[in-house]
Order: sequence, then C-alpha cells, then structure tokens
Amino acid sequence: MFSTGQLIFAALFFMTFVIVIIYSYRKDLALHRKYYKGSLFVLGGFLVFILLLFVIKAYLKQ
Repeated sequence: MFSTGQLIFAALFFMTFVIVIIYSYRKDLALHRKYYKGSLFVLGGFLVFILLLFVIKAYLKQ
C-alpha cells in the first residue's frame, strides 16, 4: 500500500512533529499556568454535561 520511503517519511515527520509540540508546550508552560488557571473546571463541566446528555438519552430510550 505504501512504499518504504513513504513509511520512513511518515515516521520521521510524526516524531519531529511530536518533538516540536512538546518543546513549544514546555516553552509556554509559564504562560499557560498564568492565563488558563481555571480551564480544568471548564473542561470538567463540559465532560459532566456530555455525560449527563448520554444518561438522559439512555433513560428516555427505555
């Protein structure tokens, strides 16, 4: 399906991309802590809301 060269390129591209993302995140970690302090509560709220929708759907399906 894919040639050997394409698989090697994909693997190298993926590894390079992950390394750059990790480097960028670590570089901006102080800014993330400063400006996105309550973001975990927002994420938790969204997850609870989606879980609640699934529970309501399952309850009304019966």
